[in-house]
Amino acid sequence: MKKPFLLLIMLTVTAFSFAQELTVTETIDNPSKIINDGQISIKVEGGQEPYTYKWSNQSTSLKSNIASGLTEGVPYSVTVTDANGLSVTKEYEVPTRAITEVFNSTMTPAVAALGSVLFWDPFAAIGIYDPVKYADAKMVGIPSWNARTTNKYTLKKWLINEGVHVNKGDEIAIVSKRTGEDETVTASVSGKLNHLVKEGQIIYNADNPEHVIETNADVFAKIEYDEKVPLLHPNGDKQTSSIPFIVVWLVLGATFFTLRMGFINIRGFRHSLDLAKGKFDDPNAPGQITHFQALATAVSATVGLGNIAGVAVAISLGGAGATFWMILAGLLGMSSKFVECTLGVKYRDILPDGRVFGGPMNYLRYGLEKKNLKGFGKVLAGIFAVLCVGASFGGGNMFQANQSFAILSSQLPALEGNGFYFGLIVMILVGVVIIGGIKSIANVTGKIVPFMAAVYVLGALAVIIFNIKNVGPAISAIIDGAFSPSALKGGFIGVLIVGFQRAAFSNEAGVGSAAIAHSTAKTNHPPSEGFVALLEPFIDTVVVCTLTALVLIFTGMHEVTGVAGAELTSTAFGSVISWFPYVLAIAVFLFAFSTMISWSYYGMRAWTYLFGKSKRTELAYKLLFLVFVVVGASVSLGAVLDFSDMMILAMSFPNIIGLYIMSGEVRKDLNEYWAKLKSNKLFRKQQQKETPDTQQAAS
Repeated sequence: MKKPFLLLIMLTVTAFSFAQELTVTETIDNPSKIINDGQISIKVEGGQEPYTYKWSNQSTSLKSNIASGLTEGVPYSVTVTDANGLSVTKEYEVPTRAITEVFNSTMTPAVAALGSVLFWDPFAAIGIYDPVKYADAKMVGIPSWNARTTNKYTLKKWLINEGVHVNKGDEIAIVSKRTGEDETVTASVSGKLNHLVKEGQIIYNADNPEHVIETNADVFAKIEYDEKVPLLHPNGDKQTSSIPFIVVWLVLGATFFTLRMGFINIRGFRHSLDLAKGKFDDPNAPGQITHFQALATAVSATVGLGNIAGVAVAISLGGAGATFWMILAGLLGMSSKFVECTLGVKYRDILPDGRVFGGPMNYLRYGLEKKNLKGFGKVLAGIFAVLCVGASFGGGNMFQANQSFAILSSQLPALEGNGFYFGLIVMILVGVVIIGGIKSIANVTGKIVPFMAAVYVLGALAVIIFNIKNVGPAISAIIDGAFSPSALKGGFIGVLIVGFQRAAFSNEAGVGSAAIAHSTAKTNHPPSEGFVALLEPFIDTVVVCTLTALVLIFTGMHEVTGVAGAELTSTAFGSVISWFPYVLAIAVFLFAFSTMISWSYYGMRAWTYLFGKSKRTELAYKLLFLVFVVVGASVSLGAVLDFSDMMILAMSFPNIIGLYIMSGEVRKDLNEYWAKLKSNKLFRKQQQKETPDTQQAAS
């Protein structure tokens, strides 16, 4: 009897143990040759349901057994846990099917590596603050509300008194709609209930502009957590609000140069306008293009997709308050541009045939050589040149072609699937311009930039004027959002960083790229071009980026979820001017086109620094640049574009180091220039006929 009984026990234990084991089977799918559309589906047997799925892909929910939108060729892990805590971890990889997928998967680790440097958070690393986003309370809003609603909502009745502890799922209030329907609201979390609206009071009225613009306009209560709760990604990872090192690097540099140059961004603004207008243009001064043409060329490289799509992303993440910090960062960046472009002219090299070679490569190498730092200067100049070439092919070329095609094809369906032919057309247009060199580039940008800026600014002003009744609520939303934002927007630090980051990424102040264009200006006085250059961050960030942000805020689109980037900006314009999204699509193309031709010059000058200044070397670069136009428009390169776009930011490392070292030299030159200006020793156009002797001095 004992043996059968023991056998029965052993079989029962074995069966029970087997039932507890989790068996995972997977289905891996790569449905097309398009990048980032891989999918992994798993089936779990054994254990005790329900299961949770902890994917390494942060956008996949803990409840989902399917992870989609995955990068092919990159490993992903999933940990499955049953109701009893039993877990198993598996790792999978979606196989690549196309060369573009291979490129994308190869570059993904490189993007992560470069990103770990650019976006490293030094303050969190040394424990100054906790980067995790925490929520003290859960905001309670109208369940059926969205930012585009035309309805009116009133708090009909409170079902739970103020200050009472509620549990998740408890019915707390009844909200009535203008249509007469009632909606019962339940608590989504447990905690102490706080009333923000009284019974019978209107929560949201679509006819009230203050409500349309107000952040969290649908909120009528909040539930205070018993303890602070970290905000989580869908996969359960904690959300963080970091202070990226690259932003700190750029903003600290801009702040230092603002102080070192005696707030040149403010006291030099009027003179910079006079220079841009041509009041000090001397046709006999060395150089190739006028002050205005140099400004237009540099502005064309910075005013682009970032001002339309990038600002929309920033406002979506940081709310209306990000606008305030964006403007402040733009004002500070004006000083960085002054310093780098002054040095760009001072250390330029003009060949007998008239070609000009200038920019950070020159002042890092020869400027630091004057300070007995020859070896260090050559290293910094070499690093900058390599980064600049890479940035010109990627962020200054392929990224522009890729994104402009995506935006244009969304408005013009006939373009869909014809990226190669679109790329060929753009290649021809770009080629016609850049083969002619900087004079040709300057002539084109001198016409395109004012036109596209005027169209965009007038369109934005039209939207703002149409919604002018919202000016008060908009200002309140910006100020309140800048200094007392909700945890959902990242708190004070999160909003500040989003604003600074957008400005720094958009105007490229401190990156050094603009110094290459400005070095070609006709002038005998390097600081004069520094003055002209400080207008760039003002135009790019303080004007264009801010107008985009105001359009989103004035129309209430900053509260819209599920739509982002250029589409959100286009929707905001379309809410007032129905046909403007088509104009915006054309403007985006012009922005991208002008960015490409300007960056072709930046990259070419870095290329010739590395490989020689012959015209044959220049031609080789131009042809290679044109090939990348077609590549960028034809295929989605994902991480390749991300990496090359990051190289633009990385250029700021060697550049700002050099600017710090030579800032005293620039301050001395500035003081001498001010003295000449005040004593009327600079060339002025109106003096040409009256006092020819003054032509000895030129700006």
